[in-house]
Amino acid sequence: MPKLTAADTPAAVDQFMATLAHPHKADIEALRRALCAVDTAIAEGIKWNAPSWRTTEYFATTHLRGKTGFSLILHLGAKARDLPAGGLAQADPAGLLKWLGRDRAQVEFASSADFAAKLPALQAVIKQWITHV
Repeated sequence: MPKLTAADTPAAVDQFMATLAHPHKADIEALRRALCAVDTAIAEGIKWNAPSWRTTEYFATTHLRGKTGFSLILHLGAKARDLPAGGLAQADPAGLLKWLGRDRAQVEFASSADFAAKLPALQAVIKQWITHV
């Protein structure tokens, strides 16, 4: 991982969240806790002007500008990677992932109830996703 900056800290996310005016702010706070609870190697920071999560590279970033709800973009960091011809081998039994490319997927949350219902499956997806980073 490149040298960490002040933006690569939970304090930066706390500061960002303190000023965030978003109808799903409480769910985004819950998402922060849930993703960090998946594995002790997961840390948070601000990347691309949004709460994001990393291990050795950033792998997930919130998308806060959707017309409804909010979403989480799963990626493999900023660098291009060699991938198998079919893309990532990623289990998704709940069908959460909307693939945006061979190395990126999106999980959309339309409401607080939708977020709560999808959270356990999302944590399982994240547990596997971080093995690719």
